[in-house]
Amino acid sequence: MAGIYVHIPFCASRCIYCGFYSTTGTLHHWQDRYVKAVLAELELRKDYLGGEAIKTLYIGGGTPSLLSPDNIRLLAHGLRTMNDKVPSQQAVAIEEFTMECNPDDVTPYLCSVLAEADINRVSMGVQTFSDDRLRFLRRRHRAEDVPRAVEHLRKAGINNISIDLMFGFPGETIEEWEQDMERGIALDVEHISAYSLMYEEGTPLYTMRERGLITKDDEGHSAEMYDRLLDRLSEAGYVHYEISNFAKQGFRSLHNSCYWNGTKYIGLGAAAHSYDVNSRQWNTSDMAAYVRAIESGEVPMEIEISDARTRYNDMITTVLRTTEGIDLSKLNTQEYRYIMKNAHKSINAGTLEVVSGRMRLTRKGLYISDEVMSDLIWV
Repeated sequence: MAGIYVHIPFCASRCIYCGFYSTTGTLHHWQDRYVKAVLAELELRKDYLGGEAIKTLYIGGGTPSLLSPDNIRLLAHGLRTMNDKVPSQQAVAIEEFTMECNPDDVTPYLCSVLAEADINRVSMGVQTFSDDRLRFLRRRHRAEDVPRAVEHLRKAGINNISIDLMFGFPGETIEEWEQDMERGIALDVEHISAYSLMYEEGTPLYTMRERGLITKDDEGHSAEMYDRLLDRLSEAGYVHYEISNFAKQGFRSLHNSCYWNGTKYIGLGAAAHSYDVNSRQWNTSDMAAYVRAIESGEVPMEIEISDARTRYNDMITTVLRTTEGIDLSKLNTQEYRYIMKNAHKSINAGTLEVVSGRMRLTRKGLYISDEVMSDLIWV
């Protein structure tokens, strides 16, 4: 089984923390050509997944909910036809079809369009329920838009909803973070992703910090917020299945699990990445160049061939993020000896453990996961 990701680069405005490729002010001029180009790319690359059936679809961005209803319908239909091209004995129904939406875009009409297109999962970037912090991030929506959006989605029959939350804002208190968590839990959504505010180079947020306009939250303070997150979401019935992801029973993100479990996926659109085990590919991060190349019958991408060492390192930085961890029985003798030798320090420190043949991060290790992983990378 494999997945398809589509990157929609259009945004009405750009959030100060976002490091993903996006463009503002071009929606009306480019969206029709862009959606047609994405579907043309799918046709050009229909053999990339080696005939494997598609289990998950994901439309992300950017802000996919800015697309016109006609383009949402066109895109959804085109993506679903991918399974028509696989051998009949492998054909399966799409199990999970996600689209990212901005909360203030979620109207009853949009929800009816999503339901008509058989989009059965919606992920919303809520980030915080503080209007002051939303303005700081330059988000378009306000806190009051979120419960209304959830209500509209429920009424349309979309009963797999995910929200993103952020913590570690400059000056944010533990109590303020707990209030955000409680308001998120009160929505009774099926899935919650929660991330510490990141300062990616090239973003306005990073520049603000470098200029001394804001101060990054203390690491110890952010760790305490994460600690509260783990406890509170567990109490509320959410299963912690990946470093930043929590789901009610049966509602893990199947598509995102493709990335963490080494499943094949194809990425369509400007800046989208693909993986077929033997290589990684990524498209140009230039929407106009992407569209023009596809219209000329070419896919504007770069490729990196994966050798055994690259695949091992990929496993360390993805599979180890999950609570199940790495199945050591799937490693060859050389890889097994290497990982056990290099894991010794972390195991002794109580940040890694081996349970029932699987190596995984302990709760203590979650806080320093990058450091633990770096010790296991094959250099």
